[in-house]
Amino acid sequence: MIRVLLVEDQAMVRGALASLLGLEPDIEVVGEAASGPEALAVALGIRPDVVLLDVEMPGGDGITAGARIREALPGCHIMILTTFGRPGYLRRAMEAGAVAFLVKDSPARELAAAIRRVRDGERVIDPGLAAAALSAGPNPLSPRERNVLAAAADGSTIADVAGSLHLSEGTVRNYLSSAIQKTHARNRIEAVQRAQTHGWL
Repeated sequence: MIRVLLVEDQAMVRGALASLLGLEPDIEVVGEAASGPEALAVALGIRPDVVLLDVEMPGGDGITAGARIREALPGCHIMILTTFGRPGYLRRAMEAGAVAFLVKDSPARELAAAIRRVRDGERVIDPGLAAAALSAGPNPLSPRERNVLAAAADGSTIADVAGSLHLSEGTVRNYLSSAIQKTHARNRIEAVQRAQTHGWL
Protein backbone atom coordinates (compact mmCIF):
# COMPACT_ATOMS: atom_id res chain seq x y z
CA MET A 1 0.00 0.00 0.00
CA ILE A 2 1.33 3.46 -0.96
CA ARG A 3 0.71 5.90 1.90
CA VAL A 4 -0.04 9.44 0.65
CA LEU A 5 -0.23 12.82 2.40
CA LEU A 6 -2.38 15.39 0.56
CA VAL A 7 -1.46 19.07 0.98
CA GLU A 8 -3.97 21.48 -0.57
CA ASP A 9 -5.45 24.65 0.93
CA GLN A 10 -8.84 24.35 -0.80
CA ALA A 11 -10.89 21.86 1.22
CA MET A 12 -13.16 20.91 -1.69
CA VAL A 13 -10.23 20.11 -3.99
CA ARG A 14 -8.46 18.21 -1.20
CA GLY A 15 -11.61 16.17 -0.53
CA ALA A 16 -12.08 15.37 -4.23
CA LEU A 17 -8.46 14.21 -4.54
CA ALA A 18 -8.79 12.06 -1.42
CA SER A 19 -11.97 10.45 -2.80
CA LEU A 20 -10.41 9.76 -6.20
CA LEU A 21 -7.24 8.26 -4.75
CA GLY A 22 -9.31 6.26 -2.26
CA LEU A 23 -10.75 4.31 -5.18
CA GLU A 24 -7.31 2.91 -5.99
CA PRO A 25 -6.67 -0.51 -4.43
CA ASP A 26 -3.00 0.16 -3.65
CA ILE A 27 -3.12 3.85 -2.57
CA GLU A 28 -4.20 5.08 0.86
CA VAL A 29 -4.55 8.76 1.83
CA VAL A 30 -3.20 8.67 5.38
CA GLY A 31 -3.17 12.41 6.09
CA GLU A 32 -4.25 15.85 4.88
CA ALA A 33 -2.93 19.38 5.43
CA ALA A 34 -3.93 22.85 4.27
CA SER A 35 -0.62 24.76 4.53
CA GLY A 36 3.13 24.32 4.29
CA PRO A 37 3.83 24.40 8.06
CA GLU A 38 0.95 22.01 8.75
CA ALA A 39 2.25 19.67 6.03
CA LEU A 40 5.63 19.35 7.73
CA ALA A 41 4.06 18.65 11.13
CA VAL A 42 1.68 16.02 9.71
CA ALA A 43 4.42 14.39 7.61
CA LEU A 44 6.69 14.03 10.64
CA GLY A 45 3.83 12.38 12.52
CA ILE A 46 2.69 9.87 9.88
CA ARG A 47 5.84 9.42 7.75
CA PRO A 48 4.09 8.95 4.38
CA ASP A 49 5.62 7.35 1.28
CA VAL A 50 4.48 10.21 -0.98
CA VAL A 51 3.51 13.82 -0.31
CA LEU A 52 1.31 15.50 -2.90
CA LEU A 53 1.68 19.29 -2.59
CA ASP A 54 -0.03 22.32 -4.12
CA VAL A 55 2.29 25.25 -4.93
CA GLU A 56 0.40 28.34 -3.77
CA MET A 57 -0.81 28.03 -0.18
CA PRO A 58 -1.01 30.20 2.92
CA GLY A 59 2.00 30.16 5.23
CA GLY A 60 4.56 29.41 2.53
CA ASP A 61 4.57 27.69 -0.83
CA GLY A 62 4.46 23.97 -1.47
CA ILE A 63 7.92 23.88 -3.05
CA THR A 64 9.55 25.18 0.15
CA ALA A 65 7.40 22.85 2.27
CA GLY A 66 8.42 19.92 0.07
CA ALA A 67 12.10 20.73 0.52
CA ARG A 68 11.67 20.82 4.32
CA ILE A 69 9.78 17.52 4.36
CA ARG A 70 12.41 15.85 2.18
CA GLU A 71 15.18 17.15 4.44
CA ALA A 72 13.41 15.72 7.50
CA LEU A 73 12.28 12.50 5.78
CA PRO A 74 14.79 11.64 3.02
CA GLY A 75 12.87 8.51 2.00
CA CYS A 76 9.67 10.45 1.29
CA HIS A 77 8.82 11.23 -2.35
CA ILE A 78 7.69 14.81 -3.08
CA MET A 79 5.14 15.43 -5.84
CA ILE A 80 3.88 18.86 -6.90
CA LEU A 81 0.31 19.09 -8.23
CA THR A 82 -0.66 22.61 -9.23
CA THR A 83 -3.03 24.77 -11.23
CA PHE A 84 -0.09 27.00 -12.11
CA GLY A 85 2.00 25.26 -14.76
CA ARG A 86 4.80 27.82 -14.76
CA PRO A 87 8.28 26.88 -15.98
CA GLY A 88 9.97 28.64 -13.06
CA TYR A 89 7.92 26.60 -10.57
CA LEU A 90 9.05 23.39 -12.24
CA ARG A 91 12.72 24.36 -12.05
CA ARG A 92 12.42 25.42 -8.40
CA ALA A 93 10.55 22.23 -7.52
CA MET A 94 13.19 20.00 -9.12
CA GLU A 95 15.99 21.95 -7.43
CA ALA A 96 14.16 21.48 -4.10
CA GLY A 97 14.09 17.71 -4.56
CA ALA A 98 10.60 17.09 -5.97
CA VAL A 99 10.40 14.00 -8.18
CA ALA A 100 7.12 14.84 -9.92
CA PHE A 101 5.39 17.96 -11.23
CA LEU A 102 1.86 17.66 -12.61
CA VAL A 103 -0.89 20.13 -13.44
CA LYS A 104 -4.35 19.71 -11.95
CA ASP A 105 -6.15 19.31 -15.25
CA SER A 106 -4.47 15.93 -15.78
CA PRO A 107 -6.88 12.94 -15.73
CA ALA A 108 -7.29 11.24 -12.32
CA ARG A 109 -5.92 7.92 -13.62
CA GLU A 110 -2.69 9.70 -14.61
CA LEU A 111 -2.26 10.97 -11.05
CA ALA A 112 -2.62 7.47 -9.59
CA ALA A 113 -0.19 6.10 -12.20
CA ALA A 114 2.27 8.92 -11.40
CA ILE A 115 2.13 8.09 -7.68
CA ARG A 116 3.02 4.46 -8.47
CA ARG A 117 5.86 5.50 -10.79
CA VAL A 118 7.28 7.87 -8.18
CA ARG A 119 7.14 5.16 -5.52
CA ASP A 120 9.11 2.95 -7.92
CA GLY A 121 11.86 5.56 -8.24
CA GLU A 122 10.87 7.36 -11.45
CA ARG A 123 10.56 11.08 -12.12
CA VAL A 124 7.24 12.23 -13.58
CA ILE A 125 6.97 15.65 -15.23
CA ASP A 126 4.15 17.09 -17.32
CA PRO A 127 5.65 16.95 -20.85
CA GLY A 128 4.28 20.30 -22.02
CA LEU A 129 5.64 22.02 -18.94
CA ALA A 130 9.03 20.34 -19.31
CA ALA A 131 9.31 21.70 -22.87
CA ALA A 132 8.28 25.19 -21.71
CA ALA A 133 10.84 25.12 -18.88
CA LEU A 134 13.64 24.21 -21.28
CA SER A 135 12.73 27.03 -23.67
CA ALA A 136 12.27 29.58 -20.86
CA GLY A 137 15.79 29.10 -19.52
CA PRO A 138 16.91 29.42 -15.90
CA ASN A 139 15.63 31.94 -13.38
CA PRO A 140 17.73 35.10 -13.95
CA LEU A 141 17.04 36.50 -10.46
CA SER A 142 19.35 35.93 -7.50
CA PRO A 143 17.75 34.77 -4.21
CA ARG A 144 18.08 38.29 -2.75
CA GLU A 145 16.57 39.90 -5.86
CA ARG A 146 13.64 37.48 -5.59
CA ASN A 147 13.15 38.36 -1.91
CA VAL A 148 13.19 42.10 -2.58
CA LEU A 149 10.89 41.83 -5.58
CA ALA A 150 8.46 39.62 -3.65
CA ALA A 151 8.45 42.08 -0.74
CA ALA A 152 7.69 44.92 -3.17
CA ALA A 153 4.91 42.99 -4.95
CA ASP A 154 2.12 44.43 -2.79
CA GLY A 155 3.11 48.01 -3.58
CA SER A 156 5.21 48.53 -0.44
CA THR A 157 7.47 51.57 -0.42
CA ILE A 158 11.26 51.29 -0.61
CA ALA A 159 11.39 52.16 3.10
CA ASP A 160 8.85 49.43 3.96
CA VAL A 161 10.74 46.81 1.99
CA ALA A 162 14.04 47.90 3.54
CA GLY A 163 12.54 47.66 7.02
CA SER A 164 10.96 44.25 6.50
CA LEU A 165 14.16 42.73 5.04
CA HIS A 166 16.59 44.59 7.33
CA LEU A 167 18.39 46.22 4.40
CA SER A 168 19.29 49.83 3.63
CA GLU A 169 17.02 51.72 1.23
CA GLY A 170 19.93 52.09 -1.19
CA THR A 171 20.49 48.34 -1.22
CA VAL A 172 16.79 47.73 -1.90
CA ARG A 173 16.90 50.21 -4.81
CA ASN A 174 19.94 48.42 -6.25
CA TYR A 175 18.28 44.99 -6.06
CA LEU A 176 15.05 46.31 -7.58
CA SER A 177 16.97 48.02 -10.38
CA SER A 178 18.85 44.81 -11.11
CA ALA A 179 15.62 42.76 -11.08
CA ILE A 180 13.95 45.22 -13.47
CA GLN A 181 16.89 44.91 -15.87
CA LYS A 182 17.02 41.10 -15.70
CA THR A 183 13.28 40.72 -16.35
CA HIS A 184 13.45 43.29 -19.20
CA ALA A 185 10.74 45.32 -17.48
CA ARG A 186 10.10 49.07 -17.48
CA ASN A 187 9.38 49.35 -13.75
CA ARG A 188 9.10 47.23 -10.63
CA ILE A 189 5.37 46.53 -11.12
CA GLU A 190 6.08 45.06 -14.53
CA ALA A 191 9.09 43.19 -13.12
CA VAL A 192 6.88 41.60 -10.45
CA GLN A 193 4.28 40.60 -13.07
CA ARG A 194 6.88 39.02 -15.37
CA ALA A 195 8.57 37.19 -12.51
CA GLN A 196 5.22 35.83 -11.29
CA THR A 197 4.17 34.77 -14.79
CA HIS A 198 7.38 32.74 -15.18
CA GLY A 199 7.18 31.32 -11.65
CA TRP A 200 10.46 32.97 -10.63
CA LEU A 201 9.13 34.33 -7.32
